[in-house]
Amino acid sequence: MKNREIAEMFDEIAAMLSIDDTKTSRFEVRAYQAAALNIAGMQEDVAAIYRRGGVAALMEIPSVGKGIAGHIEEYLKTGHIKKYDMLKKKYPINFTELMKIEGIGAKKCVTLYRMLGVRDVAGLRKAVSGHKVRDLEGFGEKSEEALAKSLAMADSTGGRMLLGDVLPEAEAMVAELSRSGLVYKAIIAGSTRRMRETVGDLDILVLADDGPKVMDFFEKMEGVERALVKGPTKTTVQLRLGLTCDLRVISPDSFGAAMQYFTGSKAHNIAVRKIAIAKGYKLNEYGLFGRNGKLIVSRDEPEIYGKLGMQWMPPEMREDRGEIKLAQEHRVPELVELKDLKGDLHTHTKETDGQNTLDEMADAAIKAGLQYIATTNHTKSLKVARGMDEKAFAEYFKRVDALNDKYEGRLTILKGAEVDILKDGSLDLNTKTMKGMDCAVGAVHSAFNMPEKEMTSRVIKAIESGLIHVLAHPTGRIINVREPYQIDLDRVAEAAAGSNVMLEINSFPNRLDLNDTNIMAASKHKVMFSIDSDAHNITHYANLRYGVGTARRAWLGKARIANTLPLEKLNRQLKR
Repeated sequence: MKNREIAEMFDEIAAMLSIDDTKTSRFEVRAYQAAALNIAGMQEDVAAIYRRGGVAALMEIPSVGKGIAGHIEEYLKTGHIKKYDMLKKKYPINFTELMKIEGIGAKKCVTLYRMLGVRDVAGLRKAVSGHKVRDLEGFGEKSEEALAKSLAMADSTGGRMLLGDVLPEAEAMVAELSRSGLVYKAIIAGSTRRMRETVGDLDILVLADDGPKVMDFFEKMEGVERALVKGPTKTTVQLRLGLTCDLRVISPDSFGAAMQYFTGSKAHNIAVRKIAIAKGYKLNEYGLFGRNGKLIVSRDEPEIYGKLGMQWMPPEMREDRGEIKLAQEHRVPELVELKDLKGDLHTHTKETDGQNTLDEMADAAIKAGLQYIATTNHTKSLKVARGMDEKAFAEYFKRVDALNDKYEGRLTILKGAEVDILKDGSLDLNTKTMKGMDCAVGAVHSAFNMPEKEMTSRVIKAIESGLIHVLAHPTGRIINVREPYQIDLDRVAEAAAGSNVMLEINSFPNRLDLNDTNIMAASKHKVMFSIDSDAHNITHYANLRYGVGTARRAWLGKARIANTLPLEKLNRQLKR
């Protein structure tokens, strides 16, 4: 897929244009940022869209006008965008890489480049370790310390990438292999199949007659940079995405065993193999074998588990966290599925930091198969997101009412806000405005460095106010960028259960907050969860599948997910 490459180039163009900060540049910056956000969130390859209908088809992508569509066409044809190349001559900086470090924006990138020659993260690391950053205007000693912490966190990720970046690429590769006519079946395995929040490498398994021919095709696929190791049944390539990918050609007689083995996790597989050994069997990627070496079963995953006295387990559960005992007792729960979601309780529009109008977000929700959404724009304290005050919400809700009348039940829009939980635990809007909302989402957006006791008290005070319905992204983390703030989630979950406040499973790929381990711990309390997109444009509803995957990793069924309820029952859940 070209989406990620193009989105990153548009983000860099926006960053470089923002440095001049003129009326014209501000307009262009917003245009490129909006296009980048929409393209990055799309599940369909822009190259496929262009092949289908040219520039006209590209202009149907939200926020892509004629000029930006022309840039996309130029890149697809030549591998270059002249505007990008021209700006990069002026600013030879890796903005994409540097701006992933918390506390670094476009203008700071330029300051670091002009004053210290920093072009990338490696250069920033050298400057920070040499204590050269603290003396620059706009930085200081505390900024330098914060950068050192952010860089250490980036180092600790081990090159793992977000599931939301990897899964669409993996699916595109499987689709390309399937269209080739060379394979009968292709599946994604490994941590991607288990829906882990980050991925270290890709595993793809295929059924095929001619392994060498498949490997020749694979090596030349669009997303492949170069082959690292090539053989007739296994090839490892470096992807342009930044990861390696193993492709294995599996025989039909071994496909089920290979799926089980290469899905993992390692700890799960070790535990299953021990059970096989205890029963006198041998289990490997080729099948389940008896004492005499005779093959017992290998074609089908459920049969392999069945022969070992276990119920089949969804891949997301396979982390050796108690799922094997459940499978032996035939008590594997029925997990929530994407199709179970009937609504989304956390969305944004252009009034604050969203990219689309309320009408556009509503129409997209209908296309996504949702029956209701809560519109939850930011509140006045979050100035960076152009947060709204009480008067602005009153006017906005009139439009919500009018749009609900227009949809006549095809979609219901709930009035809400993502209201800031202030440092003292109070809320960022007055009680009258809050009480007029159908679904208010509370969130911490500031003072992340509070001690655990104070942060916990702050959040519990908001929960017990009787004014919020959902606690959004409850730990505040951003994967690979920002650590969670210190908070006692056990006490928070207990308070939420007592106050009928849902804990959010935020589906945005760089959040996935709560994560699976936190959900498992919180679910010991009688608290309900909501799986929300935190959509900032119409493509972000597609992110709901990552929240569902996280919930499945935590063994949740739909009975614990409030937005699987039809609207009538949800409204009873929301009542105070």
